[in-house]
Amino acid sequence: MEKIQLHSVLPQVFAQREDLHSEIWKQDVTFEKGHLYLVEAESGSGKSTFCSYVLGYRHDYSGSVMFDNDVTANYKVSDWVEMRKRHISHLFQELRLFPELTAMENVEIKNKITGFKSREQILQWFDMLGIADKVDAKVGKMSFGQQQRVAMMRALCQPFDFILADEPISHLDDNNSRIMGEIMMKEAKEQGAGVIVTSIGKHMDLNYEHIFRL
Repeated sequence: MEKIQLHSVLPQVFAQREDLHSEIWKQDVTFEKGHLYLVEAESGSGKSTFCSYVLGYRHDYSGSVMFDNDVTANYKVSDWVEMRKRHISHLFQELRLFPELTAMENVEIKNKITGFKSREQILQWFDMLGIADKVDAKVGKMSFGQQQRVAMMRALCQPFDFILADEPISHLDDNNSRIMGEIMMKEAKEQGAGVIVTSIGKHMDLNYEHIFRL
């Protein structure tokens, strides 16, 4: 997949708003593979909604979301499964980890499906992110910042043309934010992938090519 396009997309909940000043909603926007984007938003402006539309979890909007000119409203469940398995990876804001499983087990849930990374590579990430001692710890007993790092590793255990990172560093210090950004960008570069980061405040310090105000 080479591009993600939003054509005049507007959430139904915003349909009656006349004070909407957005560079995403009701606009023609294209995200291209191999490029780096930041979507900045204020609380309540639809950041999580934007992510849900791109990932196909919600369809309560007017306009069109397209992948390489294919309208995603026409996708079947099997199409979305294939898209999320091979073309779009997503780091959820709410992480969606399994608290009863260990950090490694959470990462391996995806990696066992894709077979994309070796255990050695994953362990190297744990070490780089400063949580090598948490490999066998239950995620439910880890801090939110530690969980964010686990969720990022899981998101990278698959092939992707785009990665959508929804507020990836909200609970991380500057050093861990930098390391996580470096790991994510290295993976994206190796795959020639596009990166879309969202934020309502603190965001990864990266060389964004385009910044959209939602």
